[in-house]
Amino acid sequence: MEKEVTMNRMGTAPIKKLMLTMGIPMILSMALQALYNIVDSFFVSSIKDTPTVAHLGDYAVNALTLAFPVQMLMVAIGIGTGVGVNALLSKSLGQGDREKGSWISGNAVFLGLCTYIVFLLFGIFGVNAYMISQTKNPVVLQMGKAYLGICSILSFGSILFMIYEKLLQATGRTMLSTVAQVAGAVTNIILDPILIFGYLGFPEMGIEGAAYATVIGQVISLVLGILFHMICNRRDINTDFQYLRPRKKIITEVYTIGIPAIIMQAMMSFMTYGVNIIFGAVSTAAVTAYGIYYKIQQFVFFAAFGMNNAMIPIIGFNYGKRDEKRIHEGIRYGMVYTLIIMLVGAILLQLFAGQLIGIFSLSDETRALCIRAARIITLGYLFAGANIAYQGVFQALGNGVRSLLVSMVRLIIVALPLAWIFTRLPNAETLIWTAFPIAEGAALILAAVLMRRVAKKRFA
Repeated sequence: MEKEVTMNRMGTAPIKKLMLTMGIPMILSMALQALYNIVDSFFVSSIKDTPTVAHLGDYAVNALTLAFPVQMLMVAIGIGTGVGVNALLSKSLGQGDREKGSWISGNAVFLGLCTYIVFLLFGIFGVNAYMISQTKNPVVLQMGKAYLGICSILSFGSILFMIYEKLLQATGRTMLSTVAQVAGAVTNIILDPILIFGYLGFPEMGIEGAAYATVIGQVISLVLGILFHMICNRRDINTDFQYLRPRKKIITEVYTIGIPAIIMQAMMSFMTYGVNIIFGAVSTAAVTAYGIYYKIQQFVFFAAFGMNNAMIPIIGFNYGKRDEKRIHEGIRYGMVYTLIIMLVGAILLQLFAGQLIGIFSLSDETRALCIRAARIITLGYLFAGANIAYQGVFQALGNGVRSLLVSMVRLIIVALPLAWIFTRLPNAETLIWTAFPIAEGAALILAAVLMRRVAKKRFA
């Protein structure tokens, strides 16, 4: 009944209000994820210098920046798998097929365990080679290997929670998944200063304390996710261990839907990894500045993607109904709201970049670079907002490949080669930041051309 009411609302409620009603909770959830990502950087930037190493906080943030692409890749695989699971499980429940839903649920957990094994092996055997590929600085190497090793070896909390989160969302229990996520984030925030600086009788663990705080928070979310799933989802599906046994057909169906989502999410990881290597040729401070700026900008971009996540079902549902008027309204209001989010974010960062970046304990050089990055990159925020909205439209209309093309241009094809070229020119510490708004502009031209073709084909 709840699903039917929701579907009717997507086909009848005023689009202008509906977009906000569905978008705001998603934006809040995404903002919480951005907070999770920035907490560690905030606290480790305050790690005290030693007699032999000055600006140790900068080195610590640099280490987290170099580790971040692997954490993003975990999220990409977890979310992409979850997208496939969510779509299949929702469909099975809508068809009243409890048995298939149970197998989908069990196989989702199995896939999560397999993913964890991959990152466990990476944590044991691959961290050293990965870190060396980005930096030769011995301080950063030591800190990065310690942090990433812990986060990879104990990544089961992060990876499996993303599975249970999607299982709860697929059955309509989004509030429970949010409660579990909030509990983990709060745990991380509380434990970070305690474990990093050695408060309340705990040993001072430095960057390793940040890693342990992160994984403990993730485990708290996982435990709550499992409990909510076992207690509440049992009404809709069977949660017995026998359903963990892999079924090839179900796994194929999950990844048929999920692989495009994994690729799109993973591109952010590949871009960040590439930027770390390219900017490393300029200076260690440039890499650290990018890492801090990137985590601040996530609050804006995640809000835009939250609106994107609201656009997709609204436009998709009305496209299924062939209601052209509501399709166009969905596209228009989705674009307008996304651009408003990005405009507000750009204005705030232009006006308050110094104050926002000032909360981190950084060297003067790194702080200046970070402020410069914020002032330059935000010039392309409206381009980025339009691209994010167009990607949502393409996905809603069944044009996932076009969405992927726009994403590749804005994140990989233009941004990375351009950034590399700028590192070879005079004044590289300023020019490198312009690669991002230029890439967004190029992607917007492509998106507009592709949208015109889609409009002619779909609405002719």
